Formats: sequence, structure tokens, C-alpha cells
Amino acid sequence: MMRALLSGVAMVVLGGLAAAADVQVERAADRVVVTVDGRPFTAYVFAGHRKPILFPVIGPGGAAMTRSWPLVEGVAGEPQDHPHHESIWFTHGAVNGIDFWASHPRGQGPQHRADNRIEHVELVACAGGPVARIETRNRWVKADGTVVCTDSRTVQFTAAADVRTIDYAVTMHADHGPVVFGDTKEGTFGLRVPATLQTKNAHGSRGAAGQIVNAAGQRDADAWGKAARWIAYSGPVDGRTVGVAIGDHPANLRHPSRWHARDYGLVAANPFGLHDFTGSPKGSGDYTLPAGESRTFRYLVVLHEGDAETAGIEARWQRWADATKVERP
Repeated sequence: MMRALLSGVAMVVLGGLAAAADVQVERAADRVVVTVDGRPFTAYVFAGHRKPILFPVIGPGGAAMTRSWPLVEGVAGEPQDHPHHESIWFTHGAVNGIDFWASHPRGQGPQHRADNRIEHVELVACAGGPVARIETRNRWVKADGTVVCTDSRTVQFTAAADVRTIDYAVTMHADHGPVVFGDTKEGTFGLRVPATLQTKNAHGSRGAAGQIVNAAGQRDADAWGKAARWIAYSGPVDGRTVGVAIGDHPANLRHPSRWHARDYGLVAANPFGLHDFTGSPKGSGDYTLPAGESRTFRYLVVLHEGDAETAGIEARWQRWADATKVERP
């Protein structure tokens, strides 16, 4: 049932476009490589990092749609900050008090150590077609080896001439006791855009050509911490405008999500960081998943030609949301 539902979702997202392309998957030792008609799309990398990531991420015109560093060195104009911003990922900065967001020591005690990690356990399934699919199981492990919780992921991929989509669903399982997601801005479903889509350039000035807009019409710095159905970054690449948008599913916790959307290129859906985003008392955003229960977080990434308006991001979000309408817990 879940597989059929998710496949239907992906096809609805492509409604009204040219026929869907053939999206294929191929398993390697540390990843599953995803291609479109034989050309690169992305790879689900499940080994060699502190969490599973998607990298590279290639848009419909062949442009890289996420930052290459720190996975690839020497890309001109790329800022080299926040090494834990690895393309596309899902994690959080306070899970039972443990920081799974950062991937390098901060000198702030064991809760911030790089040894905290999300380990790949099993590739449950992978299949290509008009809607390609990868299913995995993972465990969230403290530096001392203690398992905090587990998750299961279903990531789906579709493509057409001017758009590619990633439907990313993570179900968190409180199978090792209660799981508390802490009130911090350092989370949760993250993406780091390339330098050309930033609203400030690599030197920190405002001369970059990238733009941010959300479903509420808030732009650039005004979009940080605001609640919105979706958010989009766009800018020039090789003489044409391209963009990446992320949609928050209506059944997600505290929908519409607030967005940790930075001018230097980080964008992350984060339903937990209420203190930082709204000024509410610390802990207002805490959420406890009771022992034995599960909770799904689902997001739609749209890689597109043009800006958000040209690409019809609102209409795409509405089709996706309507196709997966469920009652909230």
C-alpha cells in the first residue's frame, strides 16, 4: 500500500508535463546510483559519511544543484564552511540531547562529537522505472555505540524534460525508548545550494544573483524561520535561470514547517526550532515520540528550470499534497 501510494504521488507531481523519463538505479558498494536515460541524476550514498546523503544532485539541464564541497574540492567560487552540510540529508541537532547534525568535533562535550552517526543497516529495495525507488533501514548511534532509535526511508525519483523530483520520506521509530527531538535550529531535512543560488556571494556581500522565495511570498532574509508550505532558491547557471524547491508534506509535524533558510545557501525544513525562529521560550519546540511509536516526515525536492513562479511550484506542491492527503496524527 505505501509503495503504491508513493508511486502515485510521484506521477501526479509530473502531471501535465512531457512523458516521464526512464529513471534507473544501480547498486554499488557504498551507494545506489540514479540516472535519467543514462545521464547522471544523483546517488544515495550510505557509507563513508556520518549520515546517508544524496550526492551529486544534477538538475534537468545538467547543472549541479547542490554544493560540491566538502565532497569535491576545488570548485571555483564555492564557500568552504559548515562541512556537515553535505548536499541533501536528514538528521537533527538534538535527539535525546545528542547532536546528529554536526559532523566534526566542536569541543563542547561528548553530545557534540563527530562519532554520533546515522548508520546504514539495510538496503531493503531499489528499483528503476518512470518512478525509481530506494528503500533503506538505518540506526541512530551515539559515540559510545548506544543505539538511540532507528529509521526507515523511502526515496523516489522522477524526471521529465524541465524538472526532476525527489520524494523523500523518513519514518522515525522509537524502538529503543522514547525519542525527544530538541528545540534547536540545527535541523532537520537539509539541502545546501550551489554558490550561484546563494543570496550573498562567497565573500559575504550581497552581490550574488540568487533569490529565495516561500509560499507566503516572503523573500531572501525575510524567509528565515518563517512557516511556509514550500521554499525555493533560484539563480543563474551557465546563462539560464534554474532553481530548487522543497515542499513540506501536509501530514508532517507542525505543518507548515519553519525553514532554516540562510543567505549562504543552507535551507532546511525544521519543525522543532521554535525558540530560535519565533523567540518563544526555550524548549517550546521539543517533541517526544513515545516508546514503541513511529512518525513519518516527508518532503518533496523539485529541481527545475526557471524561477519558482515559472516552474509552477505552488501548483506542483498542491498536486503532491492532494495526492497524499491523510489525517494528521
